[in-house]
This record gives sequence, structure tokens and C-alpha cells, in this order.
Amino acid sequence: MVINDPKIENEVLHLIGETADRMGLECYVIGGWVRDLFLHRESTDIDVVCVGSGIALAEEVAKRLGKGAHLSVFKTYGTAQVKVNSGKWKTESGEPLELEFVGARKESYTRDSRNPIVEDGTLQEDQNRRDFTINAMAICLNKDRYGELLDPFDGMGDLEDCIIRTPLNPDITFSDDPLRMMRAIRFATQLGFNIDGETFDAIVRNKERIGIITKERIAEELHKIMLSRRPSEGWILLDKTGLLPLIFPELTALKGIEVKEGRGHKDVFYHTLKVLDNISENTDKLWLRWAALLHDIGKPKSKAWDPQAGWTFRNHNYIGAKMVPKIFAKMKLPLNEKMEYVKKMVDLHMRPINLIEDTVTDSAVRRLLFEAGDDIDDLMLLCDADITSRNEEKKARFHQNYQLVRQKMVELEERDRIRNFQPPVDGMEIMELFHLEPCSLVGELKSAIKDAILDGVIPNDHEAAKQFVIELWQKKQK
Repeated sequence: MVINDPKIENEVLHLIGETADRMGLECYVIGGWVRDLFLHRESTDIDVVCVGSGIALAEEVAKRLGKGAHLSVFKTYGTAQVKVNSGKWKTESGEPLELEFVGARKESYTRDSRNPIVEDGTLQEDQNRRDFTINAMAICLNKDRYGELLDPFDGMGDLEDCIIRTPLNPDITFSDDPLRMMRAIRFATQLGFNIDGETFDAIVRNKERIGIITKERIAEELHKIMLSRRPSEGWILLDKTGLLPLIFPELTALKGIEVKEGRGHKDVFYHTLKVLDNISENTDKLWLRWAALLHDIGKPKSKAWDPQAGWTFRNHNYIGAKMVPKIFAKMKLPLNEKMEYVKKMVDLHMRPINLIEDTVTDSAVRRLLFEAGDDIDDLMLLCDADITSRNEEKKARFHQNYQLVRQKMVELEERDRIRNFQPPVDGMEIMELFHLEPCSLVGELKSAIKDAILDGVIPNDHEAAKQFVIELWQKKQK
């Protein structure tokens, strides 16, 4: 079968094929680029396999591409990469091309590692080692067979049927490289596909093998799941296959409904996934999506029964915020400002709802603005996503009340400039005013200025703050 598609008539692909012909090599584009060609998705990564030295082919291709082509060789793995940043060779979207070159190979594995023993092989043997049928399709780039599709496992049929399936025995595929179990779920989530029954059952049977995969590689797959259109589908598949308690037991702990005296609570796991999907409709921010996933993570530890109130989850936001650094550390997620951001979102996510349930006071809104800082818009987006009631009237009322809070925020921010403010009289000035050495009293006075501004006692300006602290000092001297 010869593929007739404008994307095949690509100058870079023709150049690669011509170079391979000069070197006497069979050469194919394979994997994700071929899959995405048929799915009408743009791909900036092109994987090229040749029967022979992939490194030698990459070196020659880089020379012919000239300026703007950067070659990286990875001799240990027998691979090479050419990044093409020249305007002539860029993709339709203007993104640089990344060409990955490898020689056709066959692989074998040992029980305790996903790193294969690699030997030179044929194209067929290279296709045999691919993870899924839809990623095993290859298109020839040699001139006499240009555009010919080699699809030994009917990947085209699986694309049409929206199926994720392994080329060979799935038990062997997943036992050899357990990361492929995560990839199956990730592709199913990204593409909106189903996992073939035998493939799914093999994931269930081999789930314990995930233990040999590094946390960093698992995190990479989770990020891709989180950035898909409906990330809940990936987390549900992780749960159904039994992988979830092995990689993220804290999320599994959210599952279930407990009933006492005829009163139950909602299943926090499915509520959380609904919140995640809600927020994903409005933002591509990865760490805000993680905040949505973790916003109720403290509920199992805070759950209690109150005969009058029923099930309660008091301080679950505070408990959840304390859990965030431990979860990030264990899952090898970044322990930097991204973690601090998620922690802050989890900690503050109940504050806006408390405002709409009470009278919206200027003081309370100022404090929320101050504590959320530049992340206030993200916080309000999270709070809107957290409204998952099936009662449409209740949902509409909550959304309307949040709009009132937003309006109040805009008014106060324009007037008081509260977001990320620092007290207009700092510690140095306080020490100079009252001839003090550094001490706790300086901090108390500075904090009193901040509270006075947030409570609306004084405006957020230097003269008012200076007069306030002088009067406060005088009172303390009596």
C-alpha cells in the first residue's frame, strides 16, 4: 500500500531517503509520526529507522541540512538526534523539527530491568519490539518504494477501531518493559481510544512489574495524562487496572462512600476527577490541574462523624496542603516553586466558598487577595471547577456568588492595591523611628501595619502607615 498524503511529500523526508539511497541503506519513518499522519495530528518528532547505522545516516543528513541543523550522537544507545531550527525545514506550526535516527534492532530483556539487550536486526524485528500496533507502522523513504506502508500488525485497522493493542503477546510486552502499561493508558487517554481486552487483562496481570520503573518515568507519563483533554479517563484506567494503588495510594484512599445512620458522603475520588475535568476545560496549566487533583487529598485523614452535622472533613485543606510536599517527594515531582504553588492552591481552595457562605466583608476579601497574590485568578478557577453538584439551581447560585466575590476583588484591588503588597513602612524604617535593634518587636509592629491595612483601618500608603505605627508605639510606651 502506497500512502498518498501531502505530508509525505516533505522535503526533509525526501532528503533523508535520498541520503539513505546514496549510502545503500533501507530507510523508513516509523512510530508516532506515522500514527499521527493518519490521525491528522501534527507531530514535530520524526523517528527514522534504517537497516544499518542510524548514527551514520544522521551524520550525513545533518551535513546536507546545513545551517540550523544540530546533531547529537548517543553512542551508548546507538541513536542520534538532529534538531532542525531553520525556517525552511520547520513544521506547519513553526515549531522546530526533531529527527531521531536509529538502526533496526531486536531486543531481549532480563527479569529485573526494562533496559533491553540490543542487537542489530531487520525492519520486521524492529517492528516486533514496538509497544503498540499503531506505533509499529512504517513508511519507506527509499526512492524506489517511497511512501510504501509496512503494517504487519494491522495498525491501520486499530486506528480505525480506536484500539490500543500490543503487536505481540501483551504479557511479554508488559513484563519486558512495564512502562508500556502506563503508555497504553496514556495513549488511550490522549487519543480517546479503548484498550483491547487482552491487552487490558495483561496490564492487570503484570501490574506489580511497575515496581521496576523509576518514579521519574512514571511522572512523565502522568504529566501527559494530566495534559490530555479528559484526564479523568487516564486515572480511571489506572484504577481499573490496579496500577493506581501502586503508584499513588493517596488518591486511591479517596475512593468509596461510607454510610452511617442513613447518611453518606460523596465519593471523593470521582468528585476529584470531575473537578479535574472541569478545570481542564478552561486551562492547560499543568500544575493547576495537579492542584485540582490534590485539592481534597486531605479528606480521608480529616473525615469524622458528627451526630448533628453528619460526615465532616474539617481542615481538610490544611491537612492536604501539608501532604503535598511528601507526595511530590515520593512521586519525584519537582520540589520547587511548582510544589509551593500546588500547596498554596490546596490550602486556600476553601477560602472563597467560605466567603460566599458568609457576608462578603472587605477585610476577608483583602486577606484572600494578599495570601493568593498573583495566583488569585487560578484559585478562583479551581473553586469554580469544584462545583460539581447535580442540582443545577445550586450550581448556578454558587457560580453567581463567586462572581460577586470576583467583583469585590476587582474593586478592592483597584482601590487598595493589596495583591502581593509589602507594608509601606518596613522593618528598617521602624528601627530608625524608634531607635530599635533587630528584635521581635519590630516584626510585631510591621505585622500590625499589615493587619491594619487588610482590615481597612488605614489605607495602603506610607504616611497613613507611619502615623499608625507611631501611635501604636506611643500606646505601648504608656
